[in-house]
Amino acid sequence: MIRINTVLTPENLRPRIERLFELSAGKIRAIEKTFDATRGSPVITIQGVYAAREWTDWTQGFLYGSALLQYDATGEEPFLEYGRRNTLERMTPHLTHTGVHDHGFNCVSTYGNLLRLACEGKIAAGPDERRFYALALKVSGAVQASRWSRIHDGRGFVYSFNGPHSLFADTIRSLRSLALAHRLGHVLAGENDRRISLLERLVHHAAVTAEFSVYYGEGRDVYDVRGRVAHESIFNMNNGIYRCPATQQGYSPFTTWTRGLAWIMCGFAEELEFLQTLSEAELEPLGGREKVENLMLRAARATCDYYLEQAAQDGIPYWDTGAPKLHKLDNWANKPADPFNDFEPVDSSAGAIAAQGLWRLGNYLRSRPDDAEPGNRYRQAALTIANTLFDEPYLSSKPQHQGLILHSVYHRPRGWDYIPPGRRIPCGESCMWGDYHARELALLLLREAKGEPYLTFFSVEQP
Repeated sequence: MIRINTVLTPENLRPRIERLFELSAGKIRAIEKTFDATRGSPVITIQGVYAAREWTDWTQGFLYGSALLQYDATGEEPFLEYGRRNTLERMTPHLTHTGVHDHGFNCVSTYGNLLRLACEGKIAAGPDERRFYALALKVSGAVQASRWSRIHDGRGFVYSFNGPHSLFADTIRSLRSLALAHRLGHVLAGENDRRISLLERLVHHAAVTAEFSVYYGEGRDVYDVRGRVAHESIFNMNNGIYRCPATQQGYSPFTTWTRGLAWIMCGFAEELEFLQTLSEAELEPLGGREKVENLMLRAARATCDYYLEQAAQDGIPYWDTGAPKLHKLDNWANKPADPFNDFEPVDSSAGAIAAQGLWRLGNYLRSRPDDAEPGNRYRQAALTIANTLFDEPYLSSKPQHQGLILHSVYHRPRGWDYIPPGRRIPCGESCMWGDYHARELALLLLREAKGEPYLTFFSVEQP
């Protein structure tokens, strides 16, 4: 269980955050200089060098988005130029990619960050440039929403690359593409010119995820523990009825892959913030604000509480709560995580994603008079995790290593992660989503420390 540091503040962490961005600059430059983009997108490091890993191309936006976050934090123009140029030259195929559920990762991290920076006045962008970014985000949101499977009661979900039967926990955070497209006034046009609300699809996907992917300790099955998450939920597409939990990257359907847990935490917390910006009229056809917010809040609180129970003392989780050799790590839950152990790897990327979810849920709860104290607890937990991640042995300080945050795991069951000589498990490597989310978390806290506007993905407006 995490031991929450109750005295940390963003101001306390500012020296570590600034050091992180100093190191980050060299990492981005090294990737730009050495990575061959014709071979795919950088996914994970192998012996400190970023390499592609074929599955689906879901990480390219994190590479160029990282440069945009770097510019946001430091004001260094070369990173803006690199991120903007490569977004324009390389990201277009992702806008109309009908085969993946990752639009919120690729497109919001690039086009979304650019439009946000323009709307915040942080970059010079004329009306045509802003309209271009807005158009890209509208297209991306509509394409994502078109990957739709309907279940037995008329609701539905954005299905994963595994097929129409498959709901992934990851997709809850990728819903930001639907949120932005709705915010920019877009709809999905269907057969006979039917206007399909992107907000409705967002809410229905969130509701189905909250119901079937998150557990609440209510006896759903014998493994029902409040806050546990199933990576994948399987539906019978002949009748739309839920069948069973499953997993792709976790240990089993009945344990919790901690990065899937983190995606749920961050996605629901971020969508709760987004809902606060919507009018009553927008939410009324979907059951009203109270109903929609409560279903998301229930899932967010349950999963955040579960994470706090399952992470190690310093806030870093092992890769799966049921990893088969965890029992060999004596009293692991009451000690700092050990990335150099011989039995089970940690996943620092899950920690970076989860910390942002905890911070955002804490901020959301602090806006509710009865929940200020729990909100503070989640915020302090986020700072505790950041305090760990933004220093050795997780912060990568060696110039020759292209990763920023060490000790992440991509796909443990398939053995896709590099194991150094003399070691028995993966350690010492980085991943593109872990590095991006660490930068995003650092920027979120840096803005707080500097008294700048709160960082959200939806700080945009129709040009």
